[in-house]
Amino acid sequence: MRATTIHAPFDMRVEDVPDPVIQEPTDVVLRVLRACICGSDLWAYRGESARQPGQRIGHEFIGIVEAAGSDVTGFAAGDLVVAPFVWSDGTCEYCAEGLQTSCPRGGFWGSVGSDGGQGEAVRVPFADGTLVRLPAEAAGDDRLLTALLALSDVLGTGHHAALGAGVTKGSTIAVVGDGAVGLCGVLAAKRLGAERIIALGRHTARTDIARAFGATDVVAERGEAAEAAVRELTGGQGAHGVIEAVGTEQSMRTAVAIARDGGSIGYVGVPHGSGTGLDLSVMFDRNIALRGGVAPVRAYIPELLPDVLAGTIDPSPVFDLTVGLDGVPSGYKAMDDRTALKVLVKP
Repeated sequence: MRATTIHAPFDMRVEDVPDPVIQEPTDVVLRVLRACICGSDLWAYRGESARQPGQRIGHEFIGIVEAAGSDVTGFAAGDLVVAPFVWSDGTCEYCAEGLQTSCPRGGFWGSVGSDGGQGEAVRVPFADGTLVRLPAEAAGDDRLLTALLALSDVLGTGHHAALGAGVTKGSTIAVVGDGAVGLCGVLAAKRLGAERIIALGRHTARTDIARAFGATDVVAERGEAAEAAVRELTGGQGAHGVIEAVGTEQSMRTAVAIARDGGSIGYVGVPHGSGTGLDLSVMFDRNIALRGGVAPVRAYIPELLPDVLAGTIDPSPVFDLTVGLDGVPSGYKAMDDRTALKVLVKP
């Protein structure tokens, strides 16, 4: 089969790799129908997170079960399923608590020795604890299939951020970050009842999506100018909740500065250079809460899936460029150049 591999910074290749096979009785082999490139994949692409030459990559995908191990009870060949970006056994205490990302036997797609989602097929460990079945008829609906793909990461991550930010009905929420996760944070905040949503971003194509998703205001400034603009929009107080979807020192400083006293920050941006972005004395004095981290999207899929199927929420606009498998390297370049927001891959 063919799959995307990374060999060095900016060196993405689509190569022949061994076909996945059932290795454990809890495995399934999945034929990938849709995958995508994540903003967090760019850190490996740029050489800011280490990868071994030839390592697989990609952690968002949906597909059709082709084979199931003897101990798999929930899935059979032909089932359409979505895979969250972390596999988990579904039986440990963390999984029972809805924190599948801490499962001791879990792991991330594309880690050393595992399959990545940007390819033709994937071996899925612990299929019963990991996968979620989708309606078979969705396979024939291209827009719906694309929307469902967002359940594998960005929609659930945006929802996790909104929960961390303490979104309630009637609240004012600010969103730092205009990538796919930040935009899904806007969608999630709207779904949870936020009355005012302030999106921070300067790219019109992205802020247009933010407005379509429910943003009531857009702030194009950065740094202190952005802080002043949000303060002005909120009568000097700041937002009840802030979604931080970038992960840099500057984005975290902005999030703290625009939060209302007593407010909350939901942080889901993968940290890169954000170690000095927090001043705990400021947060202590202003009673600002910080909640978030890697999103346990497997816990959120059952809640979000019905709304996606009904069309109540539609995250598909975050995918603004579609490539075949051979186009994945150019898709990485497009996202790195910010000429694409999020690249959809059709193997």
